[in-house]
Amino acid sequence: MLRRVLNTLVIPLVAGFGLAAMPANAQPQSTAKAQPGEGRPYEVAGSEVWDVPDPVSGRGYQVFVALPPSYAKEPQRTYPVLYVTDADYAFPIIRQISRRLNLDGPKLEEFILVGLSYAKGEDGAASRRRDYTPTPNGPSSAPAGTVHGQGRAYQTYLRDQVKPFIAARYRADPSRALFLGHSYGSLLGAQILFTEPGLFSGYILGSPSLWYDKRHALGLEASYAAQNRDLPAKVFLYVGEYEALRKGDRRYSQSVDMVADNRTLETALRGRKYPNLSLKSVVLNDEDHLSVAPRGFTQGLRYLLPAR
Repeated sequence: MLRRVLNTLVIPLVAGFGLAAMPANAQPQSTAKAQPGEGRPYEVAGSEVWDVPDPVSGRGYQVFVALPPSYAKEPQRTYPVLYVTDADYAFPIIRQISRRLNLDGPKLEEFILVGLSYAKGEDGAASRRRDYTPTPNGPSSAPAGTVHGQGRAYQTYLRDQVKPFIAARYRADPSRALFLGHSYGSLLGAQILFTEPGLFSGYILGSPSLWYDKRHALGLEASYAAQNRDLPAKVFLYVGEYEALRKGDRRYSQSVDMVADNRTLETALRGRKYPNLSLKSVVLNDEDHLSVAPRGFTQGLRYLLPAR
């Protein structure tokens, strides 16, 4: 049975995100919650954790939920929902970015944030390699025994379990479900975009692993284009400058050219001339695969959810 587990999410502090001074004319959005202390784990205040298992695979998963500041004050209002993969990392960062951008007046439309956890009791890397990849043909560098290629099963889980769970419990705008993923997470997003695009109306695809299995995702794009004349979605692509391939320069990738792959995808999508596709693609300077996400998240949020 689905049940509420905690009323706050317990995670480690994310390194590198200090608090800047609040603008003089901004007002705090809520009274700061005192932390438990005595060496207990740091809690993300105002968050919720729910168990949402997958009845097909039998694996346990959780969703992390953060509601916008106006949620309790405007009981008739519905909100877009942003679903984010790799929630252990992305959920607390995106929650803070969305609040800080609005401190000095609204820059983003308020939204319900839903973090998608790794499978309970599993190593996060193993969970994401299995759930976020489209084929079993993973890289040879993966540890022995690693399972890849169950992305379609996880896509079904999102459609049949997670989205209905959120819709039943929160005032979610059914026409505005958004997806955000980075690396393998955005490889999953690309798979969804080109096989079941209506599952989400907007996509932030960060540093997508388009190189995976001989650029399988680009093949999905070509197959979709061969059968469809429109792709109704709003898509934001980002990648770091140093994700380009440049042998001998350790700032850059030494194995794959993710900048070139991103441009290939951008060129293909623009060339389709889909009437209802909105697309923006950026290469962020001075960033690599591990550093680029916070900037990409910020710019993607500004593109998908500008204040109305």
